[in-house]
Amino acid sequence: MRKYESAIRKNVLWWVDEVKSVDILVGIPCYNCEDSIGFVVEQVARGLAEHFPTHTSAIFISDGGSLDDTRENAYQAKIPEHVLRRVTIYRGHPGKGTSFRAVFELAIMLKVKAIAVFDADLRSITPEWVKFIVEPILDGSAGFVSPFYRRHKFDGTITNQIVYPMTRALYGVDIRQPIGGDFGFCPELAAFFMKEDVWDTDVARFGIDIWMTTCAINEGFKVVQTYLGTKIHGAKDPASDLGPMFRQVVSTVFYLMGKYEHNWDRDNPFQAIQINNKIDEEPKLEAVSVSMNDLLEEFVEGFRHFRPMYDEILNGNNMALLDEIYEAWTSNKEKEFDAELWSRILYDFAYTYQQWERNKRRLVDIVTPLYFGRVRSYCQQVMNMSSDEAEEVVQQQAKIFEQNKSYLLKRFDIWDE
Repeated sequence: MRKYESAIRKNVLWWVDEVKSVDILVGIPCYNCEDSIGFVVEQVARGLAEHFPTHTSAIFISDGGSLDDTRENAYQAKIPEHVLRRVTIYRGHPGKGTSFRAVFELAIMLKVKAIAVFDADLRSITPEWVKFIVEPILDGSAGFVSPFYRRHKFDGTITNQIVYPMTRALYGVDIRQPIGGDFGFCPELAAFFMKEDVWDTDVARFGIDIWMTTCAINEGFKVVQTYLGTKIHGAKDPASDLGPMFRQVVSTVFYLMGKYEHNWDRDNPFQAIQINNKIDEEPKLEAVSVSMNDLLEEFVEGFRHFRPMYDEILNGNNMALLDEIYEAWTSNKEKEFDAELWSRILYDFAYTYQQWERNKRRLVDIVTPLYFGRVRSYCQQVMNMSSDEAEEVVQQQAKIFEQNKSYLLKRFDIWDE
């Protein structure tokens, strides 16, 4: 596999020679987002012009070789004259992380004071989002700004079922949207990101968001959250559209556990992270569909196929409970795949990931059907709840992950009774 030393193309380097420097750089990673990219670019440009009129700024659209009119629509979006814009196809292996790598490099070249990134599929972004993300970086009150949103109860299943509870339990930090995609960060953190040798891994793909957040937590940067209101975007059915993303995110979570073991190999005191600002008016949540039958089929077929592997990886009690769920679900009976069992299963896999020297990607593939099973049970549990009520279920699950951290530490033989 070819190793790319830079994600920046020569035409961008020529542009940097002309521009010299800017105060604020906003990166927008994109791929086949022709229907939404123009709106996002316009809202970002308005935010820069309205809230930071005395600062020089640029928008960098970092495209993955879109086959539709994403780049054309990004060029045609109407923005104020004094806000600079550059649209390019990044160099390197395809993926969101490589797109971000180009943003990191450009930020250092332009000697910026603050960097922000926003997803290209947003439909609820406003100019205020730019203010809320960038301001804490510019005023020096934070080194990393993570988003905090209201989301539909079926949106963000990877966040709710894995990334949020694992991050909170491992590192003792309550960051609600560790893979939110809309972040702000300082140039010092961008420089740290840029020098890391991760661009041939899943970090170069969908693992980028959790990698950035976890590094910011563990490398000593001040982390804050900023409330952005309702998030409306191109949400996906967790039963059909999130497979590759799941594998890339989870493998990165497990990889980071190895990198930062010295920071989680004990019971960390719980640290609430401040949430900045309030929004008086925000759009209503849009419904996100979920295919319960598909979730069931993914679980049943995967369990049947991988059962011998589960027998080797899982604690005996966990395996017995999983067998009961399989027997019930294949007999048209209901049995809850609860958060208690799910936390211990994830910890079993996290432990095994650190022990395996080969085929770690295969291990993450093996956990995927169990994730679908847990999502199915969660969706059944919150089906008749409001999204705000479902949030209480997510919070309770996170507490269970915290309580069961001793189980993980015992597996690593580092638990002090």
